[in-house]
Amino acid sequence: WGRGGPYWFWAIAAATGLGQAGMGFVRLNSAVARHIEVHPTHPQPRLISMAADVLRDGGLIAYPTDSCYALGCHIGDKDAMQRLRQVRGLDERHHLTLMCRDLSEIASYARVDNAQYRLLRHLTPGSYAFILEATRELPRRLLHSKRKTIGLRIPDHPVALALLENLGEPILSCTALIDDEDMPPTEGSDLMERLGNRLDLVLDAGHCGTQPCTVIDLSGSAPQITRVGKGDVSALGIPLA
Repeated sequence: WGRGGPYWFWAIAAATGLGQAGMGFVRLNSAVARHIEVHPTHPQPRLISMAADVLRDGGLIAYPTDSCYALGCHIGDKDAMQRLRQVRGLDERHHLTLMCRDLSEIASYARVDNAQYRLLRHLTPGSYAFILEATRELPRRLLHSKRKTIGLRIPDHPVALALLENLGEPILSCTALIDDEDMPPTEGSDLMERLGNRLDLVLDAGHCGTQPCTVIDLSGSAPQITRVGKGDVSALGIPLA
């Protein structure tokens, strides 16, 4: 159960018949998130499964990536997405990111031509997020309100990849920045201390980076870098937006 407070939504769901089809994620103790410490390179399957179950039940979590800690929720849960935006203070003009397992999953959610695919194959997995035109299958609430685009990324971190594999679908995510700070916390314990009363679970893999991923916009006529981050693009010849 980690070092966080007790988590009671299973008991309530069983007693009331509620679940994702009903009221969704239910937690009796709303004061503190669960704190699960996981091995950073060989994550324990049982602990990964616990985190995936929290996502499936509408929870909001923090988890490690190859750039820094991220916040994430289930792509099909509108309430969880609203909580994600509220915790980060984001409006509909800010791109959220679908954290994906592989390139085939990206192709299910975005339109990718041959040139874009070659760039994605070259840079993934890694600390890069790509802005792409979304497919019609994606709900409008996941998209940028004006451009109908979506951010997608394939992380290069064992814990994130194990979580995605267990979940079987992308995680709707954003960088775990707190308030107006420029850098996210580098330790899961810091996230627990500072956001534990606003999240449902912190998947703590110890020290993580503080530099968000590089963002490359592929939705226009030519690629543009909209945020310079951890991912190196110096040899790609892509201009800054």
